[in-house]
Amino acid sequence: MTGRRSPLHDAHAALGARFTDFGGWEMPLSYPSGIVAEHLACRRGAVVFDVSHLGTVRVEGRDALATLQATLTNDLDRIGIGGTQYSHLLAEADASVVDDMILWWLDDERVDVMPNASNTTRVREAIGGTNVTGERVVLAIQGPRARAMLAAVSAEAAAVPRVHTVHFDFAGAPCVAAGTGYTGEDGVECAVAPEVAGRFFAELLAAGCVPAGLGARDSLRCEAGLPLHGHELGPGITPLQAGLGWVVAWSKPRFVGRAALLAERARGPRRLLRGLLGATRRPLRAGMDCVAPSASRPGEAARLDAGDFDAGDLDPVGIVTSGTYSPVLGRGIGLAFLPPGTPDGAQVLVGGTNGDTRDGDPSRQRHVIEATVVRPPFHRIVLPVRI
Repeated sequence: MTGRRSPLHDAHAALGARFTDFGGWEMPLSYPSGIVAEHLACRRGAVVFDVSHLGTVRVEGRDALATLQATLTNDLDRIGIGGTQYSHLLAEADASVVDDMILWWLDDERVDVMPNASNTTRVREAIGGTNVTGERVVLAIQGPRARAMLAAVSAEAAAVPRVHTVHFDFAGAPCVAAGTGYTGEDGVECAVAPEVAGRFFAELLAAGCVPAGLGARDSLRCEAGLPLHGHELGPGITPLQAGLGWVVAWSKPRFVGRAALLAERARGPRRLLRGLLGATRRPLRAGMDCVAPSASRPGEAARLDAGDFDAGDLDPVGIVTSGTYSPVLGRGIGLAFLPPGTPDGAQVLVGGTNGDTRDGDPSRQRHVIEATVVRPPFHRIVLPVRI
């Protein structure tokens, strides 16, 4: 495996981490306790993720605010200095999401923009600024006990209000904390100087934080119903289709892709992102098809399992973009693009193939899962579902 490494790579290896390539970075996927244990530790206590693979593009100077306002969808005037904000960079032609990012407005002439790892260069080309990704380590402390455990390392960082930032010192080095996260739980993300990151990480573990990898981070964000670029966002997918119209400051006179997005708003998006709750433990997976079962033919899933998914009187309605097993619900869950107007409680069949997909290969198996359309976050749903 090759790629960029976090300054904490050796610390992760010493903890027994399994690594994976993500956006050109070699990052921890999981630790010996496993993804499910890490997931539940975040829901019940606190975990720490190394998310140094995320980019940081620093935009500075008197024109920093004007540049970002004219380029990105959201309105920084909504938050002010010291705040954080989620925003999108769109394609001019069709308003699809080039990248989604968090902005840390740190002082009157400095904003740190945090894009996805694979899109850092693309975002920097659009907004200018300097790529300072290598100048910090970013640790995300997440969970209901995150702030209590972080307070043992830095009381200042632990006290940062939600969606705000605070400057703090650790071991004599300047650092920044933000009340942000990607799990559906409370938490803080800390940008720490590389020379003190090892000590900061070690003290978090000593305070009781469980190390967690990108596997749990993905299952947590999916359970929270949060989008991932390349799945729920990307080429051909607009903020309106993803249900993220609140990220758009429609009153701004200018941002990249504004005309195309206004046109889509006027005619209505052709599909919308929805949540799917499976009827069994079998996880839903990205790329699975969604079809509407015939009201006159109950038990379609059993009939079609290992059969021809497109047979009979079933109508294709959408596709799963992300899916996983929910440790909180004990069910398979997923996010999917479905037709506008699909009501909560609608029943769909979700199907896909595992094994080798070449025709005639005996390992090819078709699976069909019964699912219900629901509103995320999934981990807040109380079973049994009553629609």
